[in-house]
Amino acid sequence: MMEEAKTTIIGAGVVGLAIAAELAEDGEVYVLEKNETFGQETSSRNSEVIHAGIYYPPGSLTAQLCVEGNKLLYDLCKKYGIAHRKLGKLIIATNDEEIGELERLLENGKQNGASLEPCTRLEIKRLEPSVNALAAIYSPTTGILDSYGLMRYFIGKAKQGGAQIVYQAKVVGIEKFANKYKVTVEDSAGKSSFLTSVLINSAGLNSDRIANLVGINLAEAGYKLHYSKGEYFSVKKRLTKMLVYPVPKPDESGLGIHITLDLQGRARLGPNAYYVDEIDYKVDEKHKQQFYDSAKVALPSLEYDDLEPEFAGIRPKLQGPGEGFRDFVIKHEDDRDLPGFINLIGIESPGLTASPAIAKYVRSIVDDIL
Repeated sequence: MMEEAKTTIIGAGVVGLAIAAELAEDGEVYVLEKNETFGQETSSRNSEVIHAGIYYPPGSLTAQLCVEGNKLLYDLCKKYGIAHRKLGKLIIATNDEEIGELERLLENGKQNGASLEPCTRLEIKRLEPSVNALAAIYSPTTGILDSYGLMRYFIGKAKQGGAQIVYQAKVVGIEKFANKYKVTVEDSAGKSSFLTSVLINSAGLNSDRIANLVGINLAEAGYKLHYSKGEYFSVKKRLTKMLVYPVPKPDESGLGIHITLDLQGRARLGPNAYYVDEIDYKVDEKHKQQFYDSAKVALPSLEYDDLEPEFAGIRPKLQGPGEGFRDFVIKHEDDRDLPGFINLIGIESPGLTASPAIAKYVRSIVDDIL
């Protein structure tokens, strides 16, 4: 007789682990991860920023979950000793054209419920003497955290509730089986199958592949993912006390090359953003000039030799090149005759910030199913 599980989560990135931690106390939860350990892809290759919810369209699920996640994350970090710093952030305009966009961003962020303040040139100099800008938005609730520490916390909570996490277990088949799902997994011992009542697709960069395995037409559903690569360069000297972002450009798929800090106070520039067909994490050193030119406008003391290549990450984007904003997909696919199957697709930035809020949102869907 085939083994059965109550709830199975595909993917042990920060979002999958947050969901496991949220659901584990309600009964049997399994997490399947194709890599050797947790958080090996998007979850560990990012700026580790706790976002405030400034950029996303008001009323979108992304905005709602980011703002809610911001508060939940700080509460979690304080309560459980997860390393973090509420540094604050400036979004700066360096020319007259950008000031209008800055004003639009300020209004947008306020509509989302983000706490924001406009800054004059004098106020910028007081906050960040090395930054050259005409105007800015100050976001006091933006910060940084130890993403590894956060994932360790979620794993601990999930296991405490009885969840089991299985690594090096690649899902290669999903078949609807009466009112359950037959999941086929490939590991070092070969292939094996089990049944699950609830199946949650939190596979990040592979979430469209999982949706396809269950029989969803990706083109019809609009679920095909596009890989957006972002590279980082470390900076030899510390230039700022807080995070400094440019005004995003309409033709960019990210927020523009910005200066961030890690918990040790080391500065880095990034990420840039460009679409790729294959996943690889090499940093192209030819992009160093682009990073330098972009940052030098706001940071006059920056020198070309201050930059060293550091790391790269890939975002699973629903929008392709030149396309507009696409919201997070977090959906119970019962209208596709897939009751008990929950898709999470296109969970890119601010997925880390939103992770505890996403987990609660998924919990409400699972409660309705069960």
